[in-house]
Amino acid sequence: MTILLAATAAALFSIGTYLVLQRKLSRIIIGLALLTHGGNVLLITSGRRGNPPIVGSAARSTFSDPVPQALALTTIVITFAVTALLLALAYRSWLLTHDDEVEDDVGDRDVARDRHLDPDVADQQEAMTETHAEEASE
Repeated sequence: MTILLAATAAALFSIGTYLVLQRKLSRIIIGLALLTHGGNVLLITSGRRGNPPIVGSAARSTFSDPVPQALALTTIVITFAVTALLLALAYRSWLLTHDDEVEDDVGDRDVARDRHLDPDVADQQEAMTETHAEEASE
């Protein structure tokens, strides 16, 4: 049973990671949900089976571990809040662009192409020219 739950968690993690790396915002939201479901499966699997941890109902050695259950409940609440925020952002994006694709930012492209110089870094131009010289020599 533990191997089946571990395989289920691995499948949820792999599918969730694949979806998070997509360009559509709806797939990113579903991917994050799958990632957190995989985490919940691992948390619940890590706990010890037993009787409910109610004092006086059974011997203490037969109690189940309540910590993974508490962590899973906390994860569910945080996931709900993050999902609500992402759905609100997706709805706003849909209203503005009528598409849920996440596009590249022009500023990010400039930074990637070494066109952006940070005014707070004094020797950035020298470091960039050294990097380009090393790349050209290889």
